[in-house]
Amino acid sequence: MRLLPYFLIPLALVLLYKYVTNDSTDNYTTLHNSSDIKINTIKTLPEKVDYIFHVKPILSDRCYLCHGPDEGTREANLRLDTKEGAYAALGENLDRFAIVPGDTLSSHLVNRINNDDIQKRMPPESSNLTLNKYEREILTKWVEQGALWKDHWAFVAPIKSEVPSVGNSSLTTNAIDNFIIKKLEQQGLTPSERATKEKLIRRLYFDLVGLPPTLEEIDSFVNNANANAYEVVVDSLLNSKRYGEHMASSWLDIARYSDTHGYQDDLERTMWPWRDWVISAFNRNIPYDEFITWQLAGDLLPNATLEQVLATGFNRNHKITQEGGVIDEEYRNEYVIDRTNTVSKSLLGLTMECAQCHDHKYDPISQKEYFSFYAFFNKVNEKGRIEYGEIPEPNLKITQKEIDQVLSFINMPDSIAEVKPMVMRDDAPNRKTHILKRGVYDAPTDEVQTSTPASVLAFSEKYRKDRLGLSEWLFDEKNTLTARVAVNRLWQQFFGTGIVATSSDFGNQGALPSHPELLDWLAITFKEEGWDTKKMIRRIVLSSTYQQTSKVTPELLENDPDNKWLARSSRSKLTAEMIRDNALAVSGLLVEKIGGPSVKPYQPPGLWAETTSGLGLSQYVMDSGENLYRRSLYTFWKRTVPPPAMMTFDAASRDFCMVERQKTSTPLQALVMLNDPQLLEASMALAKRVIMDKELSEEERISLIFRKITSRKPSLEETENLKLFLNDQKEAYQEQESDVSNAVSSQEQFPQDKLYAYRSLASLIFNLDEAIVKG
Repeated sequence: MRLLPYFLIPLALVLLYKYVTNDSTDNYTTLHNSSDIKINTIKTLPEKVDYIFHVKPILSDRCYLCHGPDEGTREANLRLDTKEGAYAALGENLDRFAIVPGDTLSSHLVNRINNDDIQKRMPPESSNLTLNKYEREILTKWVEQGALWKDHWAFVAPIKSEVPSVGNSSLTTNAIDNFIIKKLEQQGLTPSERATKEKLIRRLYFDLVGLPPTLEEIDSFVNNANANAYEVVVDSLLNSKRYGEHMASSWLDIARYSDTHGYQDDLERTMWPWRDWVISAFNRNIPYDEFITWQLAGDLLPNATLEQVLATGFNRNHKITQEGGVIDEEYRNEYVIDRTNTVSKSLLGLTMECAQCHDHKYDPISQKEYFSFYAFFNKVNEKGRIEYGEIPEPNLKITQKEIDQVLSFINMPDSIAEVKPMVMRDDAPNRKTHILKRGVYDAPTDEVQTSTPASVLAFSEKYRKDRLGLSEWLFDEKNTLTARVAVNRLWQQFFGTGIVATSSDFGNQGALPSHPELLDWLAITFKEEGWDTKKMIRRIVLSSTYQQTSKVTPELLENDPDNKWLARSSRSKLTAEMIRDNALAVSGLLVEKIGGPSVKPYQPPGLWAETTSGLGLSQYVMDSGENLYRRSLYTFWKRTVPPPAMMTFDAASRDFCMVERQKTSTPLQALVMLNDPQLLEASMALAKRVIMDKELSEEERISLIFRKITSRKPSLEETENLKLFLNDQKEAYQEQESDVSNAVSSQEQFPQDKLYAYRSLASLIFNLDEAIVKG
C-alpha cells in the first residue's frame, strides 16, 4: 500500500533517520583521546593524498581562521592559504618551517597537530576546531609524501577531459553518463534501471515546464513504442511557452524580484515588465552570455535597444526605503552593495560580501578588491530614500506604442496607459569609490577604480572600465568561474543538488565538486556551443542518468544515502509554485495566460494590516475571476509579507539573491495542504468533473482522480482502500451534515453527500507524499 498521507511525512522522516543513523556503536570507530570526535564510518587513508580533495578542506575548515587570508586575525605570521605562506620561514631567526616537504620531523605543523601537550596542540581546544585522528593522519601523510601544493580548483582554468570509457557502454546515452558511470564503477556501484514511463514523463514535465502532464499526454507517451518517443516529448516541452515561465521562477529568486520596495511600509513598485522580458528571453533561448550581459549592462551596449535597457532592471530589483529619518547616502550605499553581492553570488559563486568589512577570511579576496567590484555599480544617480508614491529614477517609460513597436513580449492590460520600471543608467559618472572602513558608508579611506578579484582573472586594460567591461570579463575565455557556476546551477535544477553542492560558494569553504571532470566538461561544452541553455538542458534530460528510477535499494542506502554518486534519480519535492499550479492544472482551474501585472489569489485575511504602520500597502484586496487561477509565478510578491503558503513550502523571501531554496518538511506544510482554500477549491472542481461523467463507475472515478494527481494508475489494493474511504465520507456527511454543510453549497446540482465525499477523496490524494514529488 503506497498511500502515505502528507501529514505523516515528518514522522516517516524521523523513523528513516533513526534507521539510517543507527545508534549502535558497531557503526563507529573510537579515536584515541578525549578531544577526538566520532565519525560514523571507518575511513581508510587514501594511497595518495591529494591536496585539493583531502588536505585543503581540513586546512580551510580548521586552520584558516587564524592562519588564513585575513591579516586582522592571522597569528604567528603563519599563512596556510597560499603556497608562499605555507612554505615560508618562520620565527625571529627565520629558522623554522610549518611545512617541510617530505620531512615530518622538521615540519612544525605535523608536530603541533600531533602534540600530546594539550597546551601546544593545534588547533587549540578552546577554538572548537580540533582535529580527529583521521584528519591528523591525512595532514601527516601529505607532508610525508612531499606536500605537493595545488591552487584552489575553482580558480584554475577548466580542462575538457576525454569522455571516459566505461565497462558497459549500453548504459550510456550521452557523455554525461560516461562520467557518472565511471565514478560509480570506482565506488563499486551500478546505475539503477530506467524509471517507468509514467514516472518519467511526470518528472520531465515538472522539470521543464513546472506543470503536470495531462492524462492524454501520459497515455500517448506510454503507448508510443518508437525509440525516439522520449526525445520528441523533450523537444516539445523545450519549445513550449510554459518553459519560459518555469525557468523564470528560479531566476526571480536570483534576481530578488518583488512587486514592492520592502522595508517598513513596503510600497508597490512596477517591475513586472522586466519579468515578462525574462520569460520571453528564456523562451527565445537568448544565449546565456547575452542574457547576462543585457541584464548587467544592456544600457551601455552600442545603440542599446529598449529591450536591452529594460533587461537592466535586474540590477534594480533590490529593496528601496521610503522610511522617514533615514540617511540617504547610507541606503544608497546599501543598494550598491546589494548589486555587488547579487552578481558575485549568482554569476561567480563567490561569497564576496564577506570582504565588505575586511579582507575575506577564507578566500583570496581583499577588501580593496571588494570595493573595486562595487565600483562597477556605483555610478547610478539614485536616491537612498524615496517619497511615498515616487517612482525611483532612473526608469524607463513604456506605453502601448513601445510595446507595439519593439516590446511585443510585454502583456500590458488596456486599463494601464503606461508603466515605468526601474533600469540602469550611469548618470553619476564622476562619483568616486572608496574603500569603506569596516564597510561603513561614512568612513571612506583609499579611492579605488573598477576592477575584479585577481584570483579569478585579473581585470586588464582590454576591458572597458564599466559594467559592460565587467560582462566582457565574466565571459572572457580565461574566466574560471562563470561557465562552471552556470552549468552547476542547471544541474542543481534537475538533480536537486549541484555537482558543487554549495552552489552559492565555489570558494575555499564551499563543497568540492563530486564529479570535477564532468563539471569542467559541461562548462567548456556550454561555451563551445554558444552558451545555448536549451541545448545543455536537453543533454541533461536525455541522459540515462536523469532517466533512472528513484527507488532506493538497501545497498544504495548504505553506500550512498545522499545520492552523491547518482546511482539513482534524486527524489525531489515539488516547489511551492508547482504544488499550487499542479492542483489548479489537474482540476481544470488553471488560467494559462503569459505575462502581465501580478495578481492576488487567496490569502489569509489581515496579514498585511498586522505588519504596517497603517500607511502604504496595508490591505490585501483579493482578485476575482481568472486572476485567482493564474500560475504562481504571477502571484503578487510583498517583501515584508510574502505569500504565506509559498513561504511555508520554502519559497525565497526575495529580500536578497538566493540561488538555492531550503528543503524542509514541516507540520505547517501539512496544514496548508489540508486547509488552503485554493487546494480545497481545486479538490471541489476535480470532484465535480468526475461526478459529471455519469458513465463512469465508482472505481473509474477513483482511478481518474488518482491518475490526474499522481500521474499513474492506482493498484487494486489502493483502489479498494480509496473506495472504503469514499464510503466513509458519504456516511460522515449524513451523520454530521450540520458540521460539514459549509463544505458543499446547497445550490450544487449534484448530491451533496456524493460531492462532499469526492471532494474529500481528492483532498486526501493531494495530501499523499506521491502527489507532491516530481516522479
